[in-house]
Amino acid sequence: MSILVNTHNDVEERLLIAFLNSHRLDYKSGTAGKDDIEAFIDQYNQELSEAESKIDSGDYLSQEEVENLFATRRKKLE
Repeated sequence: MSILVNTHNDVEERLLIAFLNSHRLDYKSGTAGKDDIEAFIDQYNQELSEAESKIDSGDYLSQEEVENLFATRRKKLE
């Protein structure tokens, strides 16, 4: 999964980079060019298509199942 983020100032950028580093997340920094944005959009659209295919085939969780999953997760963290 990819996320394209545009910060508004240096403080936001430093904060975001510190967060990413603290969680050992991989990221690519710099100014996104047209090719980067197009690659991001292509990958994003591919992920949406894959998700829609899964939903169409019945591979998804109901709202009740999601709520139970999060409730169980919360209990484990306490």
